[in-house]
Amino acid sequence: MFVLSIIKDTIAILPANFGVPPAQALIAEINKKYANRVLHDVGLCICTFDLVEAGEGKVRYGDGCLWYKVRFRMVVFRPFASEVILAKVKSSDEDGIRLSVGFFDDIYVPLAYLPQPSAFDPNERAHFWLPDSEATTPHELLESATTDRMYIDQGEVVRVRVEADEFYDDEPGPPKASEGVAVKREARRAPYSIICSIAEQGLGPVPWWKSAQPDGDAMEEE
Repeated sequence: MFVLSIIKDTIAILPANFGVPPAQALIAEINKKYANRVLHDVGLCICTFDLVEAGEGKVRYGDGCLWYKVRFRMVVFRPFASEVILAKVKSSDEDGIRLSVGFFDDIYVPLAYLPQPSAFDPNERAHFWLPDSEATTPHELLESATTDRMYIDQGEVVRVRVEADEFYDDEPGPPKASEGVAVKREARRAPYSIICSIAEQGLGPVPWWKSAQPDGDAMEEE
């Protein structure tokens, strides 16, 4: 789920922080710049792990800061493909389920990665799985008895498998105009999102599979 990435940068230390030990001041500035920031094809930066290398601080004309060329290791959130993680259901709609791990909310389970047969209940605002059912269409599934449905409710902890991740660079600036007519800007997309699946045995809400776990009793010795 978490990896270490080596990053190079030039970091400025303000004159007010000249009295702080350089390593401590550099780590504070690096965290201020990178923490909770998505780096394209790297992941979501969490915090600085350590400094690998730091050059001698140099003063540039005009600002009075000490500038350091540094190499550091950053703790990055980027689950790898096929990794199984735990997350909490944030919301559900007709397109799938959105999950959260607390500090990151752009985790999605699309319809194709839900257990089959399943459907979205608009009254409960939740998807449900109907195991051992011969129904195939959403209309048939919604006519089933609610007691037979296994709902994936909001706030429930689910076990999911990572299928893929996506990075997106949102183009900055105002909406473009074509022949004097303003073009409607598309909804902003998350710079980093993760696609997951719960369409396998052992995946989905944790309570679904508790009864299938071994009781943990030790085997009797012969």
